[in-house]
Amino acid sequence: MGEPATMVIKADAGEVRRVREFVGLIFGAWGLEDYVARTVVTELATNAITHGSREGGMVVVRAYRRDDGSAVIETWDRSDAMPVVRPVGEAAESGRGLFLMEALVRRWGTRPLSEGGKVVWAEIDPVPA
Repeated sequence: MGEPATMVIKADAGEVRRVREFVGLIFGAWGLEDYVARTVVTELATNAITHGSREGGMVVVRAYRRDDGSAVIETWDRSDAMPVVRPVGEAAESGRGLFLMEALVRRWGTRPLSEGGKVVWAEIDPVPA
């Protein structure tokens, strides 16, 4: 595993596009298909900005590969509140993101940061581009 590719963004919904492009470039450099990665980072970054950060705060986005070749995307935010996948009714207008992401990734989870806050990570199967 090499050094993680890291991007720090403002906790602002307008930054999600930049994060998607960042992950697309990283996966491209690795020779991997980036559709799932872009979808996953959109969900993770949106949640970190919306639920895990205060206005003007920062969110860290990292991408790296494990020794087995799988790719991992992480977001770090300042909230200790862990994400919850909720059952979604057909009439719900939001809340589907983690539920859908769960279907796209090998596995995902969270871990607390020692200085406060949390990391939410998702492991993605490597699919050659």
